[in-house]
Amino acid sequence: MGAALKNPARLLNAPPTEAETELARDSSRRLGPTLADLFVPNGGDAASRGVEISVHVPGKSGIETLTIPASALRLLGTILTEMAQGNVITLTPIHAELTTKQAAVLLNVSRPFVCKLLDNGEIPHRKVGRHRRVRYVDLMEYKKRTDEARYRDLDELVEQAQELGMGY
Repeated sequence: MGAALKNPARLLNAPPTEAETELARDSSRRLGPTLADLFVPNGGDAASRGVEISVHVPGKSGIETLTIPASALRLLGTILTEMAQGNVITLTPIHAELTTKQAAVLLNVSRPFVCKLLDNGEIPHRKVGRHRRVRYVDLMEYKKRTDEARYRDLDELVEQAQELGMGY
């Protein structure tokens, strides 16, 4: 068993090593055409069916063939692409409850700002003792609302700039 599997926290807390980055880059490049074949227009419903993958662990005999959802293979492709760029990957279950610090990181704002949003009722939350917990889906709904408002405002500014002949 590899060192990364013996210490799963390492997968979550540290950027990939140079060797992992290079391996992810090669794997992502090789997986790319397969992912593209899954999503050919008018190619049927291949994206909604399962795909077969074969797994061989060095030092073990045999090859295990698995059928996984195509969406899981797409996720694997995304993970490999991010690892190839040296990024840390975090997966969050949709039903997860987050701390205010985790919510702040996801929104790229300060923790006190998140607390103010919670206190103002802009994001639903619950209290566990003295601590607040925010559901991931509620946080993403807030983010979606604010992003949509930001894009509407930006479109309005562009329209005004065009009306004023500002060259935009």
